[in-house]
Amino acid sequence: MAAMETIKPVADAIPLDQVRRVLVIKLRHHGDVLLSSPVFSVLKKYAPQARIDALVYADTAPMLTLHPAISEVHLVDRDWKKLGLLGQLRAEGRLFSTLRAARYDLIVHLTEHWRGAWLARFLGVSWAVGPQRSGSKRWKKSFTHRYAHPRNAPRHVVEANLDALRRIGIYPEPEERQLVLVPGREAESRVAAHLESLGLEAGRFIHIHPASRWFFKCWPAELMAELIRRLQAAGHVVVLTAAPDLKELEMVEAILSRLEKPVPHLAGRLNLKELAALTARARLFIGVDSAPMHIAAAMGTPTVALFGPSGDKQWGPWGVPFRVVASDRHPCRPCGIDGCGGGKVSDCLVSLAPDRVYAAAMELLAP
Repeated sequence: MAAMETIKPVADAIPLDQVRRVLVIKLRHHGDVLLSSPVFSVLKKYAPQARIDALVYADTAPMLTLHPAISEVHLVDRDWKKLGLLGQLRAEGRLFSTLRAARYDLIVHLTEHWRGAWLARFLGVSWAVGPQRSGSKRWKKSFTHRYAHPRNAPRHVVEANLDALRRIGIYPEPEERQLVLVPGREAESRVAAHLESLGLEAGRFIHIHPASRWFFKCWPAELMAELIRRLQAAGHVVVLTAAPDLKELEMVEAILSRLEKPVPHLAGRLNLKELAALTARARLFIGVDSAPMHIAAAMGTPTVALFGPSGDKQWGPWGVPFRVVASDRHPCRPCGIDGCGGGKVSDCLVSLAPDRVYAAAMELLAP
């Protein structure tokens, strides 16, 4: 058999041996930030001498803190806007001074946020790679390298993030593209205590996180309750979680009120690191397209994911055994709309039968 041809690097690949400090920018939501975690691992593998930092929104920082390839996570706090114009300018100035003092050689910008372009222009970097963006000469001139960033392409977001590295001459192997999330000792200890108080053992429960911050991605409470009843009847223990958000807590209460047998829950009691530590101990995770679903994948937990308007090819569980349950009767999905007609209720989700979700769970639970 002929040997596989070695991939030839792009003509303008950057000299990785000259890179000493890198800033990776991902200013999006929690799941998006977690799905960027392979970028840091790959950069460290191919430029081991480099210090690699991240710039993210403050609330998403737990997705990257303790990542072994990251030296420092810099933060943009959305609450700076509450400080008034002068207070916000001071906070922005402190951040810029910190980044300027770091003397980065390379910026890797993973979204179309203009902050990345401004930093690429004003931090004095030698190289900057960002996504292509039509109609702006200023954007184009901000980057030495730009990578194709097609919208709505049926390609996973992890691969799309890694295209930024491919554009500058780094071609990661499949085994190098895994998600990384480190809960940390404190989170591990707290979750162990929670499980002990509930009388549960690691590997002997199913973790269900029914909600998303966007409720048009959620399955109705009555259908989730029916699924839990079936799992209980088959002898499985279920643990419910939710964010400390009123609507999510109300959803959990709506589910619990429909059950005859009690279900242990930690709704509103876990931070993101603790949620990761919990799902790492679960035998199976069941949820919708949400950050907890991506957290489960990062922790290596087999995952059943319910998808409606969002695209499972782009956003499905990455790197773990999984089943996606989605409507096969709605050719309009994935539409990317917040509910049918923008009405916050997605028929392609409401019409999903519990039988299908239960069957998917049984496939992953089979020995």
